[in-house]
Amino acid sequence: MRHVSNLPYATKEEEDVRIPMPDGIRLSARVWRPTSSDDEPVPAVLEYIPYRKRDLTSVRDSMHHPYIAGHGYACVRVDLRGTGDSEGVLADEYLEQEQADAEAVLAWLADQPWCDGATGMMGLSWGAFAALQVAARRPPSLRAIVIASFTDDRHADDMHYMGGAMLSDNLAEAGTMFAYATLPPDPAVVGDRWRDMWHERLENTGPWVLPWLRHQRRDDYWRHASVSEDYSAVQCPVLASSGWADGYSNAVTRLLGHLDVPRKGLIGPWSHKFPHLGEPGPAIGYLQEVVRWWDHWLKGADNGVMDGPMLRTWMQDSVPPSTSYEERPGRWVAEPTWPSPHIRPVTHPLTRHRIGTPAEDPAAAGEGTGAEVGPAGADTAMTVRSPLSVGQFAGKWASYNAPPDLPYDQREEDGGSLVFETEPLTERLEILGSPTVELDLSADRPVAMVAARLSDVSPDGAATRVTYGLLNITRRESAEHPEPLEPGTRYRATVQLNGVAQAFPPGHRVRLSLSTSYWPLAWPPPEPALLSVYEGSSTLTLPVRPTDAPDEIAADPFEEPEGTPPVGTTRLTAPDARWEVKRDMVDYRAELEIVKDQGLVHFDEIGLDVGRRAHERYTSVADDFTSVTGESAWTMRFRRDDWDVRVETSTRLSCDERDFFVDATLDGYEGGRRVFSRTWNEKVPRDLL
Repeated sequence: MRHVSNLPYATKEEEDVRIPMPDGIRLSARVWRPTSSDDEPVPAVLEYIPYRKRDLTSVRDSMHHPYIAGHGYACVRVDLRGTGDSEGVLADEYLEQEQADAEAVLAWLADQPWCDGATGMMGLSWGAFAALQVAARRPPSLRAIVIASFTDDRHADDMHYMGGAMLSDNLAEAGTMFAYATLPPDPAVVGDRWRDMWHERLENTGPWVLPWLRHQRRDDYWRHASVSEDYSAVQCPVLASSGWADGYSNAVTRLLGHLDVPRKGLIGPWSHKFPHLGEPGPAIGYLQEVVRWWDHWLKGADNGVMDGPMLRTWMQDSVPPSTSYEERPGRWVAEPTWPSPHIRPVTHPLTRHRIGTPAEDPAAAGEGTGAEVGPAGADTAMTVRSPLSVGQFAGKWASYNAPPDLPYDQREEDGGSLVFETEPLTERLEILGSPTVELDLSADRPVAMVAARLSDVSPDGAATRVTYGLLNITRRESAEHPEPLEPGTRYRATVQLNGVAQAFPPGHRVRLSLSTSYWPLAWPPPEPALLSVYEGSSTLTLPVRPTDAPDEIAADPFEEPEGTPPVGTTRLTAPDARWEVKRDMVDYRAELEIVKDQGLVHFDEIGLDVGRRAHERYTSVADDFTSVTGESAWTMRFRRDDWDVRVETSTRLSCDERDFFVDATLDGYEGGRRVFSRTWNEKVPRDLL
């Protein structure tokens, strides 16, 4: 990234601005704005997240907020209620109180003498969720939003219940927020009352996994703040982005297809990162794109920002399987609208271990698979009952690229799966969108799941996972009203795979793999199920983008990534990152251990030492589906002079055939002495899960 300091506007920073809420709580804000805004008001741009502006996000914030401010905006970074240096308690995500607070913040900003009355919201992940959710509430000053790595569907397309199957990230992210919501404010900002504020958080925060686990169906809890419930509620322009390696690879195209406002989409090869910090690369000059967006929608500049295609995306070339990539080879392509006029669904019958050529269009072999159509065999069943080991090389639901967390070679996973594949392709095949698998199936248990994986298989046999999808088959008709399966009864079920842009070269094969477990990425059913898939009446549909379709975009359409220089930090202890799969062949215990230890870092400007360590462990024994456990533990430390505090949280999730069990601890330490301790031991019934 190129660091720039010579910007159009000289700026100044206000480190702690107190914004009053209607109930008397005050939120802490950091403000960067042009010095000229004292006399010449400017639009305000809000980022609203719970991740501590003074320390934990200060490096990232310092690279983009001063940059945008230097182009003529008041950039305001607010800690949510109950986080960082803001007052109050944060008990859960996306509550009504959080959104009402955001509306109050926007109203306060619009009323400031340095603001001209126009506001925007931007952010990554939680900040993007907040911007989209608040946009649906239509606060009068909000003119546009810029969002990255987000979803419009909190239940099925977040880290909770993908296809009605519970993700392990439901536990991991709950563990993260359990830690963040119990951290103390900084005495250098809030003064002597820091301890009272901290203990209020400790006393009133519980394991976040509990409310998420108590709502296993798509009910009002999840419908709240899911914009997919009413896209028409959003009435302001939207610039939306994400990455193919992210868990949020689907929402950009859904917004483009459903919103009726000025909108643009951008999808790169990235993990859960801002595009100007994108990994895997190539990263792009995202902040330049953001400034152009604000210039048009907040200042009225006629700069052509809405010209050109609706969607720009990175068409990924074939790569060998790896748990991380510095760069993904490929090229930028563009679509004038979404759904795209260039892309057509091509449906392939699934025959015995083969992906057939579309029977209704034999000429499609060149664009499809080149395989022969097998016998109809509508009453011929292929069966699979997967071991728990399938999924150990699945990677994370959302890649953070630290430690390496992308899926590895799928050949071992395929050993416990029902596999279909093409003959070697005779021509290059490109897909853009969400593949779907339509299954004619039956199961021998009342609860069963299916994981569908699409892989690129090279001539040497290596299999790189391209995309995947999950389905809890009890939710095949409704995530709100699931129904137990009747053993032996045949059902139609559709598995939606995550969106992707991927090229398959000649000589490679396309492989579809079906498994009945995918642990530890997804929590397994109560007991192993034998799944029967009927050939001929089961299909794979690929969103094919013809290789001669116009790319409608320059070969290198973006500028070099740039931002303002980051704040200074000094590393005091070395970081540690591990991702280890272990198997004990004596007691058949399998374990995935993930360590993300960022070591102790000194923040130079504020004289603060900060340590963060996350430890996840997922275990199982043989093929005992009730033996699975997940653990998420965090240690967070803050130290300056004679102030030394530490928060330790631990959440353990286990189960039997009927219930989930949550065992959690929260401990707060001051000066090495434990000053707070609490434990939870809760049982939550399984609900066809």
